Amino acid sequence: MKTDITLTINGDAVREAVEPRTSLADLLRDNLQLTGTHLGCEMGACGACLVMLDGAPVHACLVLAVQASGHKVETIEGLNERGLIKDLQEKFHDRNALQCGFCTNGMLMSAQALLLDNPTPSRPEIREALSGNYCRCTGYEAIVDAISATAKMRSGQAGEAS
Repeated sequence: MKTDITLTINGDAVREAVEPRTSLADLLRDNLQLTGTHLGCEMGACGACLVMLDGAPVHACLVLAVQASGHKVETIEGLNERGLIKDLQEKFHDRNALQCGFCTNGMLMSAQALLLDNPTPSRPEIREALSGNYCRCTGYEAIVDAISATAKMRSGQAGEAS
């Protein structure tokens, strides 16, 4: 039996009928074709499925779609379309922090959440914020560099960001 839910995704009101056990990640990917929300471990350990739920990063594989009903969801597509992470994306590219790209969307979601909460994080604070994201390719230094450079650029310390 399906349940009707209504939520706001990337600023748009969405109404869907879902099975009660449908995860938010599956709703986004399968029903709405928002495939930037990647499925990795499906246990909330890798961070590939991160989305913003009412402004806070959550693992979409662990949130049921029915739990998100009535809430606001922001995906990587929404952040990208609104240009909110253009600077982060550029720094990830500049610092070669992309590699295979599977974890990148989750890393960008974590980074954006961090920089909104703490505009000038230290490198240890960046590493702590990324502790829920798993990357097999980069060793994280390039990712930390990119986030640090973005923070400096956003705070007006552009000369120190290079």
